[in-house]
Amino acid sequence: FARVGGGNNMSAYNWRQKLDVHPDWFNNVYGEDWDVYAQNINDNLPNTQSMFAFQLLGRTASSDQNNFGDWAYMQAHPGWNGYGQNLAGGGTPDPNGGSKALIDGNIDLFSKPWPADSSVAILNHWFGTNGKGFNKNQLQYWNMDNEPDVWNGTHDWAMPTLISASAFMDRYIELAKKAKALYSGIKLCGPVTTSEWQWFKWSNESININGKYYSWLEYFIKRCADEEKSSGVRVVDVVDLHNYPWAKNGDIDALQLHRMYFDTTYVYPGANGLFTVNGGWDTQNNKEYIFKRINDWLKQYFGTNNGITCSISEWSPASSDPNVASVVYGSHLGTFANNSVEFFSPWSWFNGMWETLHLFSRYAKNNSVSSISSDENTVSAYTTVNDAADSMTVMIINRDMNVSRTVTVNLNGFSAFNGKFQTLQLAQLPSTETFVSHTNNALKKDSINVNSNSFTITVPALSTTAVLIKNTNIVTAINTLNTSLDNKAILVYPNPVKDMLQVKFDFTNAEPTEMIVYNQIGQKLKVATVNSGGQFVSTIDVSAFSTGQYFLSVKNSRYQKNIPFIIAR
Repeated sequence: FARVGGGNNMSAYNWRQKLDVHPDWFNNVYGEDWDVYAQNINDNLPNTQSMFAFQLLGRTASSDQNNFGDWAYMQAHPGWNGYGQNLAGGGTPDPNGGSKALIDGNIDLFSKPWPADSSVAILNHWFGTNGKGFNKNQLQYWNMDNEPDVWNGTHDWAMPTLISASAFMDRYIELAKKAKALYSGIKLCGPVTTSEWQWFKWSNESININGKYYSWLEYFIKRCADEEKSSGVRVVDVVDLHNYPWAKNGDIDALQLHRMYFDTTYVYPGANGLFTVNGGWDTQNNKEYIFKRINDWLKQYFGTNNGITCSISEWSPASSDPNVASVVYGSHLGTFANNSVEFFSPWSWFNGMWETLHLFSRYAKNNSVSSISSDENTVSAYTTVNDAADSMTVMIINRDMNVSRTVTVNLNGFSAFNGKFQTLQLAQLPSTETFVSHTNNALKKDSINVNSNSFTITVPALSTTAVLIKNTNIVTAINTLNTSLDNKAILVYPNPVKDMLQVKFDFTNAEPTEMIVYNQIGQKLKVATVNSGGQFVSTIDVSAFSTGQYFLSVKNSRYQKNIPFIIAR
């Protein structure tokens, strides 16, 4: 998953002229071509989902001919820091710096009105008749602009006074319905809030309806639900937030930030907007659990099994220390997988995060399963299994900043093979970037012994350890199938065998019989079907298999048996 197109620059992108306004750089207009990005995704990244954005600001770039002459001015004024001044369009800079120009530029010289129809028309440009022909299944996700709740700060050139929450929702719903009319399978992701204060407050507005106070996200969800009930059109598919959390006490707090989404007991030290959730200012109401709140509101206004999910499209780990950032990121990946968060795309990237991303994306499986820790806030396990439920990855994260922890893991509902299994560990990362590729990285390889569905491992301080385990369910199932009508009806020889395994049958009734060779961890290696009537011998070539113990499963409607054999050379 990749969020494409930038942050604040997305709000005034003109896809027709391939220009956008840079509000953090004098509002100067520069070239930008989303077609090139989408073409690259379409041609070269077939397994990638990419998210672009619609413009709701109301104005987009129109010309780069009236940019502020930044180079000449800054050469003449060394150390000047007026990057946020609205100078494109002939503005007069304040030589003392700061964010306010002496005279703002004329916005009509570099931008123009941009209604909803212009924003959504990019869908026809990319997917419609005579369009670019891009694969829209890779471009399902669309942000509903970017941080609209602070446009009067980030885009004061276009909106010096922020519109009301109701007026924004009118714009949002209009564009959402038009987008759904052009692409019914699109996933609309909003409201793309700025951070924790804006989760609960639209600026300083108090939203009251029929005597009831609504925090911003509750109001957003209510308005979307009301629209769906009225028009039948779903106008939000993913409730998407930005989060730049505050670690009040440094790394100690950063290491607990994964708890602010679903943990109803966690007191978030950076809480601020939360205190206004009921309309007043209540500092005792300090349990954040923002995604649980959202899910509760979705259930209240849309009903159960509504299919709307949560996501984070901008985020920072609140620490640049590689080991802390790695563990914080891993804790979020595990927590979000456990709770069906739709997507997670950090904005800030620090050393250690690429290593974590590689470890999770390469070695975690497709399905999250329950893991319970007796010391959850310090040591967590995030466990996944593959679709066949014969492979498991247990990610053990130790958040203790100073002390290693010895952990015993007991597996339930999964029959692990007794023996050694590989571990991959991230710990004691240096200050420099270590991740280069799948074969050149900081992962430390080791192994652990699993016995009777249990293993014990010591994990270092600030570490993530992946334990890769195989399942014996298939072999166990085979071992239970010794229900032959005649246990003397089949003979396997020689045993041990070198190259050719002989299977002698003595069946009264003729019928197709399936023979399957499995290895010790239950992987199916070879399948053959024979017509087993009477006495005869069938041969199985096992010369390609390494030495060790194997199992031959023989099965038809009247006979089921598993026979162990050894390959020895």
